[in-house]
Amino acid sequence: MVHDESCVACQIVRGSRPTPGGILLRQGGLVLHALADPSPLRGWIVLTSEAHARAWADLDPGTLAALGPLAARVMAAQRAALAAEHVYAFAIGDVVKHFHLHLVPRFAGTPERLRGRRCFEGRPEDALPEAEVAAAARAVAAALRS
Repeated sequence: MVHDESCVACQIVRGSRPTPGGILLRQGGLVLHALADPSPLRGWIVLTSEAHARAWADLDPGTLAALGPLAARVMAAQRAALAAEHVYAFAIGDVVKHFHLHLVPRFAGTPERLRGRRCFEGRPEDALPEAEVAAAARAVAAALRS
């Protein structure tokens, strides 16, 4: 497995940088975990490639084949376990230069200012307690196992 020691995503994949709820699943060359930064939305989950790959087009064929089905399963688990109305999928890669797919739930009560791409614009006062973020991540992981 190729890793970049200075890459935050590689640190998460290796387990040297903890995320709320820890590593939830390893499958098909991908690692599932909660957002490592403060989260304004419960159940914000990230699928990160195990190998250091810059972007979607840089993933190996096996990881690419696993990505779509696994993302769909996680999104269904977010809707089932957390009663999310919808789940957004974002692969931006401007800050972290390692492939990761944000799977961000939207709820009936999600403020308009945190819907869609604006979820990345949460304010410090929007951050949920880490215990709540971890509990939501574990609920999604449990829904994946059932």
